[in-house]
Amino acid sequence: MALDRIRPLKLEDPATGGTELDQFPTEADPNEDYADLRGITFQDDSSNDEDVYLTRDASGNLVFTDKVVGAIKTLSDLVAGSGGLTENGHKILRQLIHFLDDGPAEGFASGAYREVTGTVFPTAIIWYDDNTKAKKIVERTLTWTGVNLTTDVWKVYDTDGSTVLATVSDAISYSGVFETNRTRTIT
Repeated sequence: MALDRIRPLKLEDPATGGTELDQFPTEADPNEDYADLRGITFQDDSSNDEDVYLTRDASGNLVFTDKVVGAIKTLSDLVAGSGGLTENGHKILRQLIHFLDDGPAEGFASGAYREVTGTVFPTAIIWYDDNTKAKKIVERTLTWTGVNLTTDVWKVYDTDGSTVLATVSDAISYSGVFETNRTRTIT
C-alpha cells in the first residue's frame, strides 16, 4: 500500500496561541506551524488502534506508550536509564557480569548465603538468597585435572531460584601448570 503524505489544514487565532488570524481552514506550513494535540498514535498498515502513542502527562513529561514494551515510559525514564533501565534496576539484574568474580553485592538483599563444596580445589560454589538454601542466585561448578582447572561453569538463576537464565562455560587448556587458552560458550 502506498502511503500518502498530507498536510493538515489549520485554523489560527492569536487568542489561542497563533500569530495570525485565519478564519477559514488554510494549509499548515511545516516550517512554521505545529499541531496542538493531546497525543499522537502510530499505526501499522492494517490497524486503527492506540497500541503505540506519544502524549504528555499533567506534570509535563513526554510519555511513550508501546504495546510490545508493555509499560508507559517517560522521556526522563529513557534518558536516565539508557533505554528505560534505571541505576537501581541495573544493580539488581540477574546477569552473570554482575556476579563474576564473587557473588551478589549491591542491589541484592543482605543475608545472601554461600556454600563451597570441595577442599583445596573447590568443585562448586553456590550463592543462595539466604541460609535456607531454598533459592539459588548464582552457581559456579569447577572441574580439575590435577592442579589445573579445566572447566569453569557459571549459572545465574531467576528470582524463583531454580530457573537458569544464563550459563557461561569455559574450557581451559594448559602447558604444564600455565594456562595457554580458553574457549567460552555462552547459553
